[in-house]
Amino acid sequence: MKLWLEINGALLVVLALLHGVFPRYFRWKDELRSASLLTRQILHVHTFFIALTVGLMGLLCLTSAAELLTTKLGRTLCAGLFVFWFCRLFIQFFGYSPELWRGKRFETIVHIAFSFLWLDLTTCFACAIGFPLALSPS
Repeated sequence: MKLWLEINGALLVVLALLHGVFPRYFRWKDELRSASLLTRQILHVHTFFIALTVGLMGLLCLTSAAELLTTKLGRTLCAGLFVFWFCRLFIQFFGYSPELWRGKRFETIVHIAFSFLWLDLTTCFACAIGFPLALSPS
């Protein structure tokens, strides 16, 4: 379990760093030209703070996996992270239109890959708090 948290921690740090290429990859300069200055700045600021949050989650898992698994505070943090990633998994299927990826090879691959990542993170934090154990027969 500790290793699983550490691997996911590394993945989260990589994901946080990937946010740095979003503006260029998604051509925000062109895409947002007609948006107000406030809207453009909110998008950039929110992206920064999402990246920071995800990166800090990753560092927490990398540096404190044992404490996450063995302390009351750690398990409470894992419960919060479970809720966070469960919500993100839900949004993957109900917050984005399938038009964004369906029939497009690269976008479909990315959609599937991130669906598995959100499922992995959700499952990892559920296991860290013992959630699946409550579902197993006595």
